[in-house]
Amino acid sequence: MTDINNASAASSLPSMKIYDWYDGPYPARVRIALAEKGLLSQVKFIPINLWKGEHKKPEFLAINYSGTLPVLALKDGTLIAECTAITQYLDVLDENPVLTGVTPVEKGVIHMMTKRAEIEFLDAVSVYFHHATAGLGPEVELYQNVEWGEKMREKAIRGMHYFDAVLRSQPYVAGNTFTMADIAVTGGMIFAALVNLAVPDECTALKAWYSNIQRRPSYQQWQALVEAGRPVFNP
Repeated sequence: MTDINNASAASSLPSMKIYDWYDGPYPARVRIALAEKGLLSQVKFIPINLWKGEHKKPEFLAINYSGTLPVLALKDGTLIAECTAITQYLDVLDENPVLTGVTPVEKGVIHMMTKRAEIEFLDAVSVYFHHATAGLGPEVELYQNVEWGEKMREKAIRGMHYFDAVLRSQPYVAGNTFTMADIAVTGGMIFAALVNLAVPDECTALKAWYSNIQRRPSYQQWQALVEAGRPVFNP
């Protein structure tokens, strides 16, 4: 009986680990994807404190050379970094890829729009944060180029206008269904809010889309995780 109980207990343990930070915009993408796939209970989250620069320490660089979050660690020792790669892995675990597409056309369009979400919006907000604001603080931000950061702020706003135009003719970023492209733009919206980068008033379609996204159970589960992980004191 003991062996059976031990086997049952082992099977209920998380089968994956994710190194991330509880309210990071990039980690949010994977946490929302996990919620969409019903996989949150199978993950143990290992906090890497961005504000203390733990993602740039040798211990973490041994896990991810790029020094970025999140990173997925599997039981066999496999490490998968980059939000898109992690989402692609998670989406096919049950052979029901609702986030990354089924047909070659769906896969191509979703990948394209996810990349555009990163380049034109999310990554631009990130560069603005790290270069034109205090960022993660002087112990982490060892080099800043304010002019470049401000240019990326302008690019992020252009990105908002681009996705507003896209969403005026279709309900979701890559077409008629919610995909990882929507999650990537959501990451941009989360990051923009963190750095007080307002969505232009005229981007009404983008705002309406985001209001709908915020009502999704996966987004609300992400918010609950943020509240549960919030430190008592600011970093």
